[in-house]
Parts: sequence; C-alpha cells; structure tokens
Amino acid sequence: MKGLSRDLGQILDRNRVLTDPEDLLAYTNDATHYFKRSMPDAVVLPNTIEEVSRVMEYASKHRIPVTPRGAGSGLSGACTPVHGGIVMDMKRMNRILEIDERNMTATVEAGVVLSRFHRTVEKMGLFYPPDPQSMSVCTLGGNVATRAGGPRGVKYGTTGNYVLGLEIVLPDGTVINSGGKFVKQTVGYDITRLMTGSEGTLGVITRINLRLIALPPEQKTIVVSCESPEQAAEIVSEIIARGTVPSMLEYLGQAAVGLMNSIISPPLTVDAGAYLLIEVDGTRTQVDYDTEVITNLCREMQPREVRVIEDEKEAASYWKARSNLYPLLMTLMERVITEDLTVPRNMLPQMVRMVQEVSAATGVGIGMGGHAGDGNIHPTILHFQTSPELDEKSQIAIAELLKKGLELGGTISGEHGIGIHKSEYVAWELGEAQIELMKRIKKAFDPLNIMNPGKIWPEGGE
Repeated sequence: MKGLSRDLGQILDRNRVLTDPEDLLAYTNDATHYFKRSMPDAVVLPNTIEEVSRVMEYASKHRIPVTPRGAGSGLSGACTPVHGGIVMDMKRMNRILEIDERNMTATVEAGVVLSRFHRTVEKMGLFYPPDPQSMSVCTLGGNVATRAGGPRGVKYGTTGNYVLGLEIVLPDGTVINSGGKFVKQTVGYDITRLMTGSEGTLGVITRINLRLIALPPEQKTIVVSCESPEQAAEIVSEIIARGTVPSMLEYLGQAAVGLMNSIISPPLTVDAGAYLLIEVDGTRTQVDYDTEVITNLCREMQPREVRVIEDEKEAASYWKARSNLYPLLMTLMERVITEDLTVPRNMLPQMVRMVQEVSAATGVGIGMGGHAGDGNIHPTILHFQTSPELDEKSQIAIAELLKKGLELGGTISGEHGIGIHKSEYVAWELGEAQIELMKRIKKAFDPLNIMNPGKIWPEGGE
C-alpha cells in the first residue's frame, strides 16, 4: 500500500512501524503452523490508547484491514492477517495499572503476559484462575478476545467469568468503556460479554478490568493410571457426578505421558491405557476431604493405580510437563493439529470411543489429552511427515470429529475459538439464523469490515 509506512510513521514513532519483509514474516501466522501464511503490509506497536485510536481512525478512512494481535499463541489462526493490511501488535501496552485488594479487582492493559499477572496477584494473596497452557507467553487481551480456558476451568470457569469491564477502540477510532470494577450491572446491552470471545472482529481491546478471588492455601495432586481410555473417561464422569469438583482434572493418553516423561522427575510408568492428573485445592481440611473422596471413588472403579503425590516438587514437575505438552509435540512432529471438542461430561466415554473410531476409519493417528473435568478433550492429529494424501485424510478426520462431537451434544470449540480453522463448520453448530444475527452485529460495529476480516465466518461476516 503506497504511502502506508510514511503515514503510520506520522502516527507512531517510525521504529514502531514494521514494514521490512523479514520483520513481517513473524506475523504471518499464530502457533498453528499448518495454515497458509498471510503477510501483512505493516505492523504497528502502539504504546497508548491514543495511538491505537489514531491508527484505527486512519485505517477506517482508507479502508485498510486491521488484525489485533497479542502473543500469537492461539491455535485457530485468529490473528493471521488473511487480507493483509495492518497488524496491531499490543505487546507494548503491558502495564498492570491497579490491583485493588479491597474490591478484589485488577486493571491491566491488553499486552500483560498472563504468567506475570499470576505471579503479581499471588504475591498479594489473590488468585486469577484462568490458565491456558500458553500462559508463559499469552496476553490477557488475547485471552479475552478468544475467551480462553485451561485446566482450572472445571472448578473456576474460563476467562469470560472474570472480565468485569473493557476499554475498547472501535473500528472508526472511537473509544468506549463497557462494564467497570463491579460485579453487577444491568444497564443496556452487555458489550463486555459480546467483546469477550469476539476474536478481534468488533474492535481492539486495550484495557481490562478483572475479578480476583482469594488464593487457595493448599493443593494436592493425584495420579490415576487406568486400564483403558474408556475407564479414564468413566472415572471423570463419576467424580463430577459425585459432587466433588477438583481444581484440575486432566486426561492424558499414553503417548502424551511418554512425551511428558522427558521432563518429569520421577517419570510415570508408561504401561496404562490412559492417565488422569488431578489437583484439589482449598483449605487443608477441604483438600484432605476431597483427596480422600476422589481416591476412594477411583479405587472403587479399579484402575491400575491411584497415587497421591506428597512431594510438592514432584507434583509441580507433572503440571509443568502438562503445560509443555504442545511444544514437546512440535519438536517431534512435522504436523500437529490440535482440535478442541467439548461435550457434556457424562458423554466423555462415548467421546473417547468416537475419537478412536474416527482414527481407525480414516487411518489418521489421533492422540488424546485435555481438560476432561469440563468435558474438553483435545484430539490431536499427529504426523511425523506430511503429504497431500495425509493432509486430505486429516481434513476428513477433523470434519468427522466435529460432526460426531456435535451429535454427542457438544461444541466444536471449547477454548481455542474459531479463527480461520473452523469457520467452515460454524453453521453446523449455530445454524443460519444465529449466524445472520451475528453478521448484523458485526456490521453494526464494523460497517466497512476492516476489523480482522476473514474470521469466524468464511466470508468474514460481510
């Protein structure tokens, strides 16, 4: 775009406007490496809300697409600039503006890295539960835009449960504030909830008000080695049905544990059909009670082993390995496609069987792991090498997984969003009436269709 670099350099310092091809290459995709890369025309790195507003005003005037971006750690292609234009990199807006201990709230800029935020509030005896596995790099703005989840969703919910208010720059540069620092509001439509999970298609999130809770003082980890994947799924369903809710309840396939063992000390024995990694938290009394209930329940169902991890360092090594599972896979496989199905928790055994059936029918290797406690399993397609034939089979497998997940009463995305990865399947879940309504909302916010076009719907919501 002629004159784009010059014009943007008049809005921001020129060293915060990137146009060299070698700089732009890093912005052509997110953490999914199997999508077609798309080169932006420029990347801007704003420092202030005023700069974001001026860039959006300029983009609107010249009808230039804008793609907001956090850390680029997403798994749906949501921050891939499929129509070129400007990528709005928010990483420099990374201040923790306020932690209000009396009201148990925090106000942060969108570029704050989640793990840093965790450490900061926990030093004050406070707790922000959402914990996507990319927490060491992902930003809070990206978490809000994708309504990110994580292992703690089973007990504490996902990002959307903690967003109280937002500062938003609309596509024409107008700045609005929705919600606030309070937990109750009934004034007008809930713009805060609408923006949460909008994947950058309605505006740029610049500031966030978050709800905090008290930090649980105690934790304990339990490892369950199961005879089969189906038994693991049945144990999960039974734990939830009995009314004891762990803080984390993770399902791990045999292959996942084998990979994790490279950084676990001591390693787990890799001879079971599947594994459950469970954490309970709360007061000492509550932790002891929940541990007893869960271990007794598990033993009733006769798995291979139920082990309470008494050593805190050992327990920490298991959870660290779990959070690093995706990067570990990426080092070994040429192609990794992580799906994101969620079903009612009582349907987990059927879901596990379904994944195995799809793998057998398509000839595609599919590993399993995920946040079983909230019904969110990540069937993961694994290829040591790629080929056009394997890619075609993978697409068939993905479609079957999503279709059969819906038949089980589930959803095609539990925490990764839609982006470009699942846009062609959205109609399967929502139906045309809902999609048309959402397109009208998109047009009301973004009549020129410059905000992250090409996402959620194949045609970009036009």
